[in-house]
Amino acid sequence: MSASDVQNPSRRDFVVRATVGSGFAAAVLPVTAETIKTEASDLLVGEVMIPVGSFQMPAYRAAPARAQGRLPVVLVVSEIFGVHEHIADVARRFAKQGYLAIAPELFVRQGDAGDYGEIAKLIAEVVSKVPDAQVLGDLDACLAWAGANGGDLDRLAITGFCWGGRISWLYAAHQAKLKAAVAWYGKLQGERHSIYPRHPLDLTGELKVPVLGLYGGADTGIPNEDVARMREALKAGNGAARGSEIVLYPDTPHAFHADYRPSYREKEARDGWARCLAWFKSHGV
Repeated sequence: MSASDVQNPSRRDFVVRATVGSGFAAAVLPVTAETIKTEASDLLVGEVMIPVGSFQMPAYRAAPARAQGRLPVVLVVSEIFGVHEHIADVARRFAKQGYLAIAPELFVRQGDAGDYGEIAKLIAEVVSKVPDAQVLGDLDACLAWAGANGGDLDRLAITGFCWGGRISWLYAAHQAKLKAAVAWYGKLQGERHSIYPRHPLDLTGELKVPVLGLYGGADTGIPNEDVARMREALKAGNGAARGSEIVLYPDTPHAFHADYRPSYREKEARDGWARCLAWFKSHGV
């Protein structure tokens, strides 16, 4: 992302979203002065509706406006706050790099994540009720939509943040059409039940594509021991697992890429972004 792609955000941008990708989720307000705003000039951006059976799932789409030929596709999976302005901005950053970026609103059946001002209530009433199986099916629907709307289904990738980082690991074990995945500080293990039957540490032997995991050494929610266990499990896994990589940034908190939050760390975020783009390109996306 170059300096020409970013401008200083105005206060009027920092409002609770009215549509997918506009404004910020209530739980993250007020946003910080470091918040990045990527211009939509030369891009095709906005809400689209993706059919999942008879259900219409909203998503934020960003792509080059004057693309010639089919575009590589990247699915952008949000944190627990849903597809608010930050996730839309990340999609625009990918579009500036030539991708068709799709950020689906994966919580929409259970509620509007952007309306909740309390994180604990958001998790209890919405996030914890979203089944992994539902999410994987919704992401499959995104790929089908991409193929019908200018995406190259031979060049597919996924990336996600926090909640979406965990989903990126799961999708890499689910979807053989992918070429690569990048998981930003996604949870690696946890309680198992009908909603979350398995976690990334359970799936290293089933990975279908290599995953780049980006983690913070000072993340209080993901212990370094879990990251070390994941590294060892990947070494003992299949070919895709052994081709995976984990980067652990020392003294770096959770959500270090979230430029709208106090947890943002510019150096590590920029390094992670460069690694993400290089990972996709090195795997043919």
